[in-house]
Amino acid sequence: MTILVTSATGRVGRHVVDQLVQRGADVRVFVRDPAKASLPASVSVAQGDLLDLDALRAAFRGVRTLFLLNAVAGDEFTQALIALNVAREAGVERVVYLSVIHADRFVNVPHFAVKSGAERMIEQMGFSATILRPSYFIDNELMIKDIIVNHGVYPMPIGSKGVAMVDARDIAEVAAIELIRRDEAPGKLPLATINLVGPDTLTGPDAAAIWSDVLGRPVVYGGDDPTAFEQNLATFMPKWMAYEMRLMAERYVSDGMIPQAGDVERLTTILGRPLHSYRSFATKLATSS
Repeated sequence: MTILVTSATGRVGRHVVDQLVQRGADVRVFVRDPAKASLPASVSVAQGDLLDLDALRAAFRGVRTLFLLNAVAGDEFTQALIALNVAREAGVERVVYLSVIHADRFVNVPHFAVKSGAERMIEQMGFSATILRPSYFIDNELMIKDIIVNHGVYPMPIGSKGVAMVDARDIAEVAAIELIRRDEAPGKLPLATINLVGPDTLTGPDAAAIWSDVLGRPVVYGGDDPTAFEQNLATFMPKWMAYEMRLMAERYVSDGMIPQAGDVERLTTILGRPLHSYRSFATKLATSS
């Protein structure tokens, strides 16, 4: 049966599509602009957004399994709840949902609270679902590469508690494995929650030290105050979103994003290989400068 992938052109979704195609799955994507999708030829395309009910209902025809990823937006919660309701209406019971680690704890951060609410809906509506809870994306470092390379400062205020940064490729591969596991199951599987983390839990000074090694010159940690972080983000995103990112950074500092015991081992077992490391990502990014 068909697997429907939302947000299929984003940094996680495009990898999910590729992983599913490599595994021989029947994939349909739901995208706003098919002309910008650059998808494999075997993938079918449904056009629309998660608030377009007619398009959403059409996209779900013939679908058995859903990969639901909602980008951070002012109406993210509405998008998630409508998508899940329409999925149920269409007879879709198998879901893999991309949430976030500590969604149930970081309740003052809007998109964490949204994902916690969607998780509750998935559980209470009885979906056969896997909840994926990724930590901080290593790929976020693409936004700060120039500051690191050109100014010798690691500016992301991630604090000293530690953040288990995860590579988008690892997120996507686990998602694809879970989608196929649920899609091919003869019946309903129990709800599962998987923390998606990297192999190392790094502090701000740890990240700066890795960049110092990679670049062969000193890189210092910019500190825990998120004020400059928010101000910089507000130059290219809505101010409400920049403030939300500040709230998230404050939780990095106060709480960290710490894996539970066994998370890394569980992921390496699922993938059958080691997780991508922050150092390898930084090395590749530095050599592409």
